[in-house]
Amino acid sequence: MWRISRPRVRRWLLVYLLALGLVAGPAYTMYVHYDFSHSLDTRSYLKIARGEFAGVSITRRYRVLVPLAAATVAWPLEQVYARLWPQRAASEWPLRLGFYLVNCLLLAGVGLVLYQTSCLYGATPAAAALGVVAVLTSRWAVYTAGLPLVDSLYLFVFALGFYAARSGSAAALVACILLGPHAKESFVFLAPWLLFWGQRAVGWRAQLGWMVVSAALAWGVRSWIDARVGATPAESVHNAISHMDNLAYSLRRLFSVKGSGEIFSIFGFFSLALLAGLQGKAADRQRWVRPLGWPVVTLAGVVAVHMLLSGDLARMGYLLAPAFAVAFALILTHHPLFAWLSPGNAPSEEEPGAPVRL
Repeated sequence: MWRISRPRVRRWLLVYLLALGLVAGPAYTMYVHYDFSHSLDTRSYLKIARGEFAGVSITRRYRVLVPLAAATVAWPLEQVYARLWPQRAASEWPLRLGFYLVNCLLLAGVGLVLYQTSCLYGATPAAAALGVVAVLTSRWAVYTAGLPLVDSLYLFVFALGFYAARSGSAAALVACILLGPHAKESFVFLAPWLLFWGQRAVGWRAQLGWMVVSAALAWGVRSWIDARVGATPAESVHNAISHMDNLAYSLRRLFSVKGSGEIFSIFGFFSLALLAGLQGKAADRQRWVRPLGWPVVTLAGVVAVHMLLSGDLARMGYLLAPAFAVAFALILTHHPLFAWLSPGNAPSEEEPGAPVRL
């Protein structure tokens, strides 16, 4: 029977709390002040959380896990609101708060998974923690955590899959497969990546078995919802095909000035670390590029498909967060430009330029 050492548990807890703190504070402002009339997505997920599926776009109708969790959290919150703020108890505030709490907890989980993945790739703990900071201070983390959305679960699925491929964790990969179709239907584009790169954790035959189980569960949920709203399976097929219409729009936007700004906004000025990592000698670049390899290149291809079919370039581009966090951490760990971050390279008191003690 395996055991986890207390120091490791304390480190995980510290990283989780760091990630939670990075997300919860900025996202609170989004939760309180966002104008919901601007977003059909958020209104749709609020309806799903109330068990109202009629009138919800077929694109979002079947993503029930996060709304269900938010509704579960919101029920006791309603009792508190009834005592403290009776005027808000019957409004959407408890449900919005439920989404905020669930999404913050999920994104903090993403941060912990990314920290572990970066360490497995050879990053120092400090660099891995900074990689988490680079990802969770993105404007898309604030947007995802603060609003009634389900992107947090899908990002968690990507993080689990990337971690499983590196660590060989069967539990992480199976969880990824079971959660994926319920997070977003576009999980179908991640599945081939898992089948190939996840074989270290679970063989492809066993993966296919789990995918069949997951697909059956997803089909059961979809059938139940379709029966409630009187929809037919053909509508889902037509809706999936209609996403192909976004390709031309996405390509035009991608190769525009505004599109370039959107892409840069995903990770903001932290993206400049990648440019810094490409400077210097070829050997210095290889120290962080080589460990990433084809798994990251092909994952970027999967994310690109999501971006082009969605039309929401930056929001879908944020799914590359697991690879970005690892690349960022490896640059800080291995590239000479950031050698000063290593405690072993800190100047001693005898060296010129050492800090003067007062």
